[in-house]
Amino acid sequence: MTLEEVLIQDSAACTGKILEEVLVSAKMNECLTIGVYESAKVMNVDPDSVAFCVLATDEEFECDIALQIHFTLIQAFCFDNDISIVRVNDMQRLSNIVGDKSVELEDAHCVLITQNPAEGSWQDPALDKLHLFCEESRSLNEWVPEITLPER
Repeated sequence: MTLEEVLIQDSAACTGKILEEVLVSAKMNECLTIGVYESAKVMNVDPDSVAFCVLATDEEFECDIALQIHFTLIQAFCFDNDISIVRVNDMQRLSNIVGDKSVELEDAHCVLITQNPAEGSWQDPALDKLHLFCEESRSLNEWVPEITLPER
């Protein structure tokens, strides 16, 4: 492992806390779209409103071919529209962060953070840190970096 890889790995651990913070803030400001199909609709109708994309999977869904095809299409869309994208390896943890305590989310495989700066909507400075992390990862040819969400 090179020094650059070690630095990115350490950065990914800290970035997990930042991602959680941004997701909680976006949830409070109603700036989240949760679910693969719902996310695809938003990307199709208003791609300019998408600020960040989080893909989540775990061992149970790694062999789900349909889900992997959706992920590939979402990733391609994000790359074409210059949208930062990351993966997390714990869908249940992501679901707990973005979901409602009273209702269990069935599909938290894709979560979009949306915003419309022209309308003065929610903006979080921590989101800029996530974009910077994604840029640094791309410079090291890691196009969809994986982030570990902190345990609770």
